Amino acid sequence: MFLVVGLGNPGSGYAGNRHNIGFMAADEIVRRHSFGPWRRKFQGQVAEGEIAGSKVLVLKPETFMNLSGQSVGEVLRFYKIPIEDVIVLHDELDLPPGKLRVKRAGGHGGHNGLRSIDAHCGKEYRRIRLGIGHPGDKARVHGHVLGDFSKSEQTGWLSVLIDGIAQELPRLIVGDDSAFMSKVANLVTPPKPRVPKTPKAEKAGKATSAGKNKGDATLPGAAGADASAAIDDIGTGGGVGRAEMVAPDDKQNGASSTMAQALAKAFGLKK
Repeated sequence: MFLVVGLGNPGSGYAGNRHNIGFMAADEIVRRHSFGPWRRKFQGQVAEGEIAGSKVLVLKPETFMNLSGQSVGEVLRFYKIPIEDVIVLHDELDLPPGKLRVKRAGGHGGHNGLRSIDAHCGKEYRRIRLGIGHPGDKARVHGHVLGDFSKSEQTGWLSVLIDGIAQELPRLIVGDDSAFMSKVANLVTPPKPRVPKTPKAEKAGKATSAGKNKGDATLPGAAGADASAAIDDIGTGGGVGRAEMVAPDDKQNGASSTMAQALAKAFGLKK
C-alpha cells in the first residue's frame, strides 16, 4: 500500500494559494483514477483507490501546513505503511513555475509541512517538488506562497502540470521516478520540433557538383596551355609530338598510292 500526501491549508480562503498546489494535485489524482469519496479521518481527508495494481491512499491533512506530520503519522501507524512508500506533493520556491523534481529523503529546505513530517515520521519518503517560483525578495515570500495563482497560470502551465502528475503517477508507484519526471516535463514544456537536416549524401553530391562546375570554369585555360605546349613541340620540330601529328597523314598517303597502283594494274592503265 502507498500513501500519497498532498500538502496545503484547509478552507476555501486558501484553496487557490500557491501553497496549496499539493492539495490541487491530490484532488486531480483522486478524480482521474476514480477513487472512492473523500472521508474525514486521521485529522484530514482520505480517499482510497488503486493505481498500477497497488492499493493507494491519498491524504490531504487538515491540521494546517505546519502540523501536517501529525495527520501523516496517524495514517502510517494505522495501516502500517513503511515511510519509503510515502509520496509527498508540495510547493517549491526554489524551482521555476511549472518545473518538477522527485527527491528521495533529504532535508526540508525550510518548508514547514516537510519539517513536520520529518519530525513525526522520518525523512526516507519521496518528495515531489512542484515549482512555484521565488518572488526574488525574502520579505515577499510569505505573501507569495499564500497568494493565489494568477488566471493565466491557472489556465496555462498549472492545469497542465496537475493533469500530468495525475496521468503519470503510475510510473511513481512502480518506482520509475526518472520516467515520471521526464513525461510530466514534456507535457508542461513540449520539446521543440527538430528541423530536418540535409542528408550527408546529398550534401556530398552538391559539393562534388560544385567542384566540377568550378573545375569546368578553369579547364579552358588549362586546355589552352596544353594546346600551346603541343603547338610548340610541333613548331620546333621536336620529338614525339611532330611524329605523332605527321604519321597519320603519311600512312593515309601511302595507302592511297597503293590503292591507285592496284586500280591501274587491274584496269590496264599506265601510270
